[in-house]
Amino acid sequence: MRGQRFRLTSRLAVLAAMGLMLSGCLGYDGDIQHGYQMDPRAISQLKIGEPAQQVLVALGTPSTTSTVGGGAWYYFSQKTVRRAAFLAPTVTNQRILAVYFDKDKKVTRIANYGLKDGKVFDFLHRTTPTGGNDESFLRTMFSNLLRF
Repeated sequence: MRGQRFRLTSRLAVLAAMGLMLSGCLGYDGDIQHGYQMDPRAISQLKIGEPAQQVLVALGTPSTTSTVGGGAWYYFSQKTVRRAAFLAPTVTNQRILAVYFDKDKKVTRIANYGLKDGKVFDFLHRTTPTGGNDESFLRTMFSNLLRF
């Protein structure tokens, strides 16, 4: 009788411990938004030619700014999903809102970059950035030949 009571108590204790451990998984929301919270209304308020102060009012402080080649502000946003608390997260959406300025700190261009088929893609203008200057092929060839 005493052995049966001990087994019953130990089984109840094990079940209570397992229930307690599993209760931590209940209500787990695996969708996590990192970085800048993009608001389409705030982005639509931006206009070419606006001063940098207006961009600060509409979007807030940028995630980072460019240090080379002119002024640009970047707002990073990333959404990850984690199927369970112990699994590694998976990136489901990644965006970079870029606001480019001229020398007078006026907006010259706004781009909303994201990942499309594994490549950086501007969703506002539907263009993919390329490296290098906008020079002709022949000009680039001749300038490289003169470097020797």
